[in-house]
Amino acid sequence: MGTEYLERGAVAGLVGGLGYGLFQATVGNSFTAGLETFEAGHSHGGGPVVDGLTTAAVSVGGGVLWGLLFGIAVFGIGYYFLEPVLPGRGVTQRLALAAAGFLTISGAPWLLLPPQPPGVEQALATDTRMALYAGMMAAGALVAAACVVAYRRTANRHPVATAAATALPLALLSVPVALAPANAVSGPVPPALAAAYRWTVVFGQLGLWATIAAVHTWLGEPAIVTESTPHQVRAD
Repeated sequence: MGTEYLERGAVAGLVGGLGYGLFQATVGNSFTAGLETFEAGHSHGGGPVVDGLTTAAVSVGGGVLWGLLFGIAVFGIGYYFLEPVLPGRGVTQRLALAAAGFLTISGAPWLLLPPQPPGVEQALATDTRMALYAGMMAAGALVAAACVVAYRRTANRHPVATAAATALPLALLSVPVALAPANAVSGPVPPALAAAYRWTVVFGQLGLWATIAAVHTWLGEPAIVTESTPHQVRAD
């Protein structure tokens, strides 16, 4: 495997992870702290400065690690193998890969097990939820692959027909969601705040994937160096 693919994936992941970590350290942590205060039923006031700085540092560091993981695994290794079959060129390919990554790792599982704010109790056991999450990740990957296949088979048709055919496999995710056991939740957080928390988490993840895709596009196409064709750019 060309090291340039891994290097570009790592750089894109580092930048995306840093942005995601800063988002978590500011918006995400503030939201979570507010929900924890609401859960306790009283205001705790301002905590020690070192606690806030430590929490922010952990959030930034965790964001960088997630970004590196996604960047290397998806935009380094994954892009190396999937580049020839991804739809479009340039930024379109990266956005398609980012969408597939988000759908597999977060989007599909969250249809069944959405992010929950602090203090929320869930009916299903932890082991059960982990198994369901893994199953939905597999379903998300399969549906993402089906979307790519549908696009390639209808790419020469009208753009509206191509878009509809590409999005159609997403409906398959409703099957495991309908068949899975219900996961009732309970807690002191009002539904509106819980929904706002979930959308904050979704927005952060979308921003992470979009940033990685944008930086990876800006870095350009990796070059594969071979004995016969030195510095040859890998064909689409």
